[in-house]
Parts: sequence; C-alpha cells; structure tokens
Amino acid sequence: MKLTAEQIQENWEEFLDNIKEHIQSPRKERLLAFYEKFGERISLMPASHKKEYHNAFIGGYVDHVNRVVRCALSLQDLWTAMGSDSSSYTTEELVFAALNHDLGKMGDQNHASYLPQTDMWRREKLGEEWMFNKDLAFASVPDRSLFLLQSNGIQYTFNEMVAIQTHDGLYDEANKKYLMGFLAESRPRTSLPYIIHQADMMAARIEFENDWLKDFKNPVTPGKGGSTLKSVDQKPKPAAAKSKALSSVKSAGLKSMLDNL
Repeated sequence: MKLTAEQIQENWEEFLDNIKEHIQSPRKERLLAFYEKFGERISLMPASHKKEYHNAFIGGYVDHVNRVVRCALSLQDLWTAMGSDSSSYTTEELVFAALNHDLGKMGDQNHASYLPQTDMWRREKLGEEWMFNKDLAFASVPDRSLFLLQSNGIQYTFNEMVAIQTHDGLYDEANKKYLMGFLAESRPRTSLPYIIHQADMMAARIEFENDWLKDFKNPVTPGKGGSTLKSVDQKPKPAAAKSKALSSVKSAGLKSMLDNL
C-alpha cells in the first residue's frame, strides 16, 4: 500500500488534532512541541519493518496510530455500554495512551529506528522493506516510548504508563506480571490496558485486511441445495486471484502459510 503526499499530510493533521482536542494543558503544548520537532521523521516513518506485518510503508506509522485512536474511542463506548466502569480512567488517558503506545518506534533523539533496506535479497526474499538502525541502542518499544516522554518533560499518569507498557497484551512475555495476576489486588485497576490492546489489535487486523486479505479468496464447493460446504473428499483448486497473489510472494514460509488460508 502507498499513501499519497496529500494523505500523509491529512493523517499528520488528524494526529495533531487529536492532541489539541483531547489533551489538556500544559501537556498539550509539550506534546505538540515534541511531535512538531520530530514531525518530518514521525510523519513519514513506517509502522513496522516488514511488509507482511502491518503498514510497512512511508507514512504507515501515523496512519496506524490514528486508527488506534479511533478504535479506542469506539471500544470505550462499547465497554461502557456493556457495563464497564469508565469512570476509573479519563478519555484523555485513553487518547494519550493510544497516541503514544508505539512512540518508541521512532528511535531516539538522534537516530531513527527504521532505515530503508539496502540488502536487495532481504527486500525481495523476506519482504523487509526496512532495516533496524544498528546505531540505535536496544530497548523495547514500550520502554523507549515511556523514556522519550519523560525525557522530554511530558508527564504521564499511572494508568497511561500501564496501558502503554502492556499494549501488546500477552504477546509480550514481560506483560504477564500485569495481565496474569491470580489475586484480585494484582490485576489492573481499570479496563484501559485491555481497551488499548484491543484497539491496537483491531487496527493492525484492519491494516492486514486492507493490504493483504483482499488478494486471497477462499474457494468453496457448492453442496446440495446450494450449500457452500466443502466436500470432505475433494480439495478445491485455488482461485485465480489467490494463485496470482501467491505467485508474487517471495518468502517460502509466508507462501506456505497463506496457501493454507
């Protein structure tokens, strides 16, 4: 997927508008100053380094974060409608966590995290459009996100800290201490971490659908009476669209995985 210059600019304006609308002073001014300082890098950076992940294209990061904010606001309404106690956190905390959950992907003050991939074999065979900057000291994305905020004088609440730290849910082993408590007192005191995690997953899934899923069709064999159940003894041939899409995938592992969809 590619974004036009106009789309990148519109996404960046939406990103800044979310800060202006939902974040109170003096954090609003500090966040705006920080993001405007690094605006060129952040507005153009991808959300991931590999095209088989999500939004691994120029402008993909802001496109993803804006979608997470929209998903989080919608999920908050759903959780509240289902009886969740939304008074245990604020909408500002929700939007702040969504806006900054992946901030660590920008790198640090002097080094971008992602650089254009120069190894053509890795680009063509592994789908790695970008490579990690070896000059950047290692840190997990949530840890770097929180470090960047505090080192630029941007304070965050305890709720925001936990939500940013755990936005990957149990996909990150480090989050077990927060999300797998067996005692009531060791569990999160708000639903904010779960909403941010679900919003992030929802956004990434939608991005996968936009980038990949439309290229694959699941063929079915009509049964009696117009049924679409597949015959147990008959394996349908891949649809033309699926065959064409698979032929363009260079990674053997990914091709095998997608062929089984």
